Amino acid sequence: MSKPKKTENKNNDYPNESKYKRRVCFYTHLKKAGKIYLFVIATFLYINAKAQDITNNKFGKGIQTLAKDSSFYMKFSIRMQNRFDGIHTNSSPPAFKDKFYLKRARLKFDGFAFSPKLGYKMELDVIDGTVLDAVIKWNFASNFYLWVGQTKLPGNRERVISSQQLQFVDRSLLNAKFTIDRDKGVQLRHHFDIGGIVIREIASVSIGEGKNFTGSSTGHDYTSRLEILPFGGFMNDGDYFGSDLKREERPKLALGITYDYNDKAVKSGGQLGEVLSETRNLSTVFADMIFKYRGLSLMAEYANKTVSNGTPTIIDTSGAFLESFYTGRAVNAQLGYLVKNNWEVAGRYTLVTPERITTNNEISQYTFGISKYIVGHSLKIQSDFSLIQEESRDDELLFRLQVEMAF
Repeated sequence: MSKPKKTENKNNDYPNESKYKRRVCFYTHLKKAGKIYLFVIATFLYINAKAQDITNNKFGKGIQTLAKDSSFYMKFSIRMQNRFDGIHTNSSPPAFKDKFYLKRARLKFDGFAFSPKLGYKMELDVIDGTVLDAVIKWNFASNFYLWVGQTKLPGNRERVISSQQLQFVDRSLLNAKFTIDRDKGVQLRHHFDIGGIVIREIASVSIGEGKNFTGSSTGHDYTSRLEILPFGGFMNDGDYFGSDLKREERPKLALGITYDYNDKAVKSGGQLGEVLSETRNLSTVFADMIFKYRGLSLMAEYANKTVSNGTPTIIDTSGAFLESFYTGRAVNAQLGYLVKNNWEVAGRYTLVTPERITTNNEISQYTFGISKYIVGHSLKIQSDFSLIQEESRDDELLFRLQVEMAF
């Protein structure tokens, strides 16, 4: 279904989806899901046909195939997250609800074609029947890489960390409210060392409408990110997975800052959220850090999203409030310690402070987590318990238990 163009409009040409539109979206989603499921069936039929083959691949490393002439390499892997949520609301009378569900189920393909300098990644969401990543990565010169396609923007660290490799059951409210998520476009990446200090630069230009957008767009999204690792690189890129599973023998620190400008954003969060009836130019700043040393890990993030051409609210001709873009600021900090038997305890604090004019409520969340890593992030059991306090609402107690398996 074609989505509205991203143009300034004061005549409500981009209303929220009607029942008819939602029905069309449902059938479109069903059609897409069918294609994914057929692909899954074909893949597993092929694997089953080869079931008598003995492989040297190890659990958590995927199924790997290399062409005889080394002109092609592919790693195929799957992952799933089965979760239980229980929520107690301190209302009068108190209320409790729970659910057990499949949070994520993914198929992942990555490798190279023709040359190791020409890589690719594709990730499929089996639950929603959608493509998450479809990106080509070209190492065209020394430490320069050009990415083309749909993938995560170089935004906040917590978002770029895979949902498979999180320290808690799921990402924080900072990410939920302010992340810039996936988009389609090009990214230029570069890194270099100066006296043991690692520096990375990333610049991106994308459509600004988020993943799987099929319409045209007159505005674009511009993202730049700088990372500095003053003590050198982490073991196995440990600055982009939760917990100090490698138990860094020396202190390691990574600092990052991102600026994102979404010109003529249609959705309330830029790449995410509801389609609104007018557009705005959104500016987002992220700052983050991660520190690891001998099982101890600390990660902190700051986010600030503003509108640069007016106010985030949309009002009608009589001055009545209609809707708004989600703007404001947030902080998130988490600390964990991994003992030698791979049990970890961790705590997290998140505060989300939306702009008052948007009518969104301030939210604070206190989380305590316990995790058991059986085979790193490929096989683990995680649980966390949170106190959620939101303005003008009753406090909530949230318990989550999740089993992750990936190979």
